[in-house]
Amino acid sequence: MAKFELKLPKMGESVAEATITSWLKEVGETIEMDEPVVEIATDKVDSEVPSEVEGVLVERFFDVDDVVQVGQVIAIIETERDDEPKTNIESNQAEVEESVVEQIEEAITIAKESVAPVVSSGNRFYSPLVKNIAKQEGILQEELDAISGTGKDGRVTKNDILSYVENRGSNSEPHTEKEVAASVQNKIKASKVVSQPIISTGDDEIIEMTRMGKLIAHHMIESLQTSAHVQSFIEADVTRIWNWRNKVKDNFEKREGEKLTFTPIFMEVVAKALRDYPMLNISVQGDSIIKKKNINLGMATALADGNLIVPVIKNADQLNLVGIAKQVNSLAIKARNNQLSPDDIQGGTYTVTNVGSFGSIMGTPIINQPQVGILALGAIRKVPAVIETSEGDFIGIRYKMFLSHSYDHRVVNGAMGGMFVKAVKDYLEAWDVNREI
Repeated sequence: MAKFELKLPKMGESVAEATITSWLKEVGETIEMDEPVVEIATDKVDSEVPSEVEGVLVERFFDVDDVVQVGQVIAIIETERDDEPKTNIESNQAEVEESVVEQIEEAITIAKESVAPVVSSGNRFYSPLVKNIAKQEGILQEELDAISGTGKDGRVTKNDILSYVENRGSNSEPHTEKEVAASVQNKIKASKVVSQPIISTGDDEIIEMTRMGKLIAHHMIESLQTSAHVQSFIEADVTRIWNWRNKVKDNFEKREGEKLTFTPIFMEVVAKALRDYPMLNISVQGDSIIKKKNINLGMATALADGNLIVPVIKNADQLNLVGIAKQVNSLAIKARNNQLSPDDIQGGTYTVTNVGSFGSIMGTPIINQPQVGILALGAIRKVPAVIETSEGDFIGIRYKMFLSHSYDHRVVNGAMGGMFVKAVKDYLEAWDVNREI
């Protein structure tokens, strides 16, 4: 028999923790290879953690609604075979205990060294018992000298120092490591904005935000506080694309068994523009810029509950239009059915959101951290427009849309932000109406 540690897997570069939402297996139940054991949720996606081995669930370390860090052990599975990939707990227990003991001893040593020894000062004498209590409680010399003594000649007695220790937490500064840590936590809590009381009339309905709604709200506020958002807008004539799609969409569906929407066309164009402007395919870490090798396009997708999720098309610049179309359709179906895996939503380097699907002609989207840009696609509208020809200008009916580019002004200046969205417009308007697919 051997024991396998089931750990919370890595779920993306910006995901460090997840919440346990449901245990799918009880202690004592048999588990098959790749069978889901627990359901988890992050601010990006709900998912399942499968078992890497087959065996029996013997221990669970977390309850529902507990928050778990990536890499933490969440359960123990007992296996029958010794050649399974595993972490042998029994063989490593002594090493772990020894490591823990060393860390505790080191912490104790640091704590002792940080507190100076108490001595009798001036005309004031402290008994060995008082000194010993002061040392154990981490009381500094200045504190002890300030205590009013009730003993002979004003000496500090045992009762004096014990009374001081009892009331110390409310009227003195922290000195031990434990007290300092507690003080820091209290200050952090106190610095947070105090929630205002809900004011409503008797006819109002108070609706609690969903867990995902709270996480998305936090993510949006954090993005606004991190990036210096600025926008550039441009209008594109997509008449050629409109007519070309109408011409090829039926044959495409018959041949591929899938619909050809506008989304893969726009994704292909954005990938081309990112190759032309690679400094928009970056992220910021501190004072450093990370230039991404791969172009992984995030595709903002609406869920049934109204929330948005951003599945990712990996290496979009290396896919042809058929490949992008299949990726778009597959990810959209998985998102609607709540079947996205952690891998489906990680690694994005730039995001595209289609606000036109809700009837909006333009929008100012918030950047999806840690990226530095996001493009909003407005609704395609049939509008009157001036058409320039060699024989003169005339008024015609054209299909047009607005493109809204939000970008991080810390690292993307207005010229680059504007030129990028202009490149997208140029690629759209230069679409080959005779293109085969």
